[in-house]
Amino acid sequence: MSPSFHIPYILPTALLALALVLKFPTFLRASRDPDVRATTLLLTWATAVLVVITPVNIERLNVLTGIPNIAAPWAYSFLTAFCATGLTMIMRWREEPSERRRRRMRRVYWIYAGVIAALWLTFLLADVPTARIYDLDTYYAGTPWMREHILLYIAAHMVSSLVAVSMLWKWFPEVADRWLKSGVVFLQLGFASGLVFDAAKLAAISARWSGRDWDVLSTQAAPPFALLQAAFVALGFLVPQAGPFLQKWIRDQRDYRRLAPLWRAVRVLAPAAAQARFGWWAPLDLRLVQRQQRIHDALRVLTPYFDAALHRRARQAAQAVHGSRKAEGIAGAVTIRAAIDAHRSGGPPPAHPHAPHLGPVVSNHIEDIAAALHHPHTVEDVRRRAVTTESANSHA
Repeated sequence: MSPSFHIPYILPTALLALALVLKFPTFLRASRDPDVRATTLLLTWATAVLVVITPVNIERLNVLTGIPNIAAPWAYSFLTAFCATGLTMIMRWREEPSERRRRRMRRVYWIYAGVIAALWLTFLLADVPTARIYDLDTYYAGTPWMREHILLYIAAHMVSSLVAVSMLWKWFPEVADRWLKSGVVFLQLGFASGLVFDAAKLAAISARWSGRDWDVLSTQAAPPFALLQAAFVALGFLVPQAGPFLQKWIRDQRDYRRLAPLWRAVRVLAPAAAQARFGWWAPLDLRLVQRQQRIHDALRVLTPYFDAALHRRARQAAQAVHGSRKAEGIAGAVTIRAAIDAHRSGGPPPAHPHAPHLGPVVSNHIEDIAAALHHPHTVEDVRRRAVTTESANSHA
């Protein structure tokens, strides 16, 4: 690998770091949730691996510590922790909570903790005085203890990838949720990329043992698959959690904006009780609930002022031009605007005998009314025609 290969590290590292930053508030709110903890750890280990293996950071670690090749045990330890966390997360997804599942997960953690301890031990026992940034695995492929150090991390990584691919392959047909199914696909791609990485590394090391130079497999062919694995696996664990959240956020954002005209129309009325004040930093779903509640409170205040005759004429006028689907919303918008004007005049509610019965009808079409208020000219046109019809009937 040459310095020109530094750039590909930036994108997956930045994506993983961004995912970790976005996940951190959830971790603070729900740090006791095992799935949240595991996802945060997975992103942490994956980000740490990519940060450490970036060539410029390998060189910095060598200089700062004064220990040649110290980046190797750090990077391989983070990679091993990443493998363990990935395996246990797949177990969490596939199996219902049970004592058997807990035992299996603890066994995975202990085995990979032992691998990490062995990685540091073999590195401390190895004699690796020459710093190698791009070709450490093949350069020291025949060095006692460092050879074991390299084979250990590759073996641990390969086993975890094989087990993960096998579990995911068996589980895929059983998955019904589309977000979870997408996550499984990303995970399969990720762990399959990891197997390609391992195969390229082992081929290059085996070639060194037999006196051939296949270093290009280790220095140029393998690294892109390591980057792909980190990105795909991170996506695999994030999509099933972020997908439903993003879907709900988009739906809430749409509803929040759709209700804006109706909310602006009724907020001229004094609320029945003191309203809690939420800033734009408050969760969107909380602000949506408050907006919906404010609208319903205002409609209860306006119910005695609803003019059933006006509502009927407005619906008939709207049906003639816009069809029955939009007519109910437009008629409701006309009725609410008239009720607001009557309420603000300060007098008692006029005698509208059917107003109490009209209240639920209007409340059940809030979204249609809000949609109609997005087109105030249409509402005003229907209101004028409804009033004209009333005048014509009264003269007749």
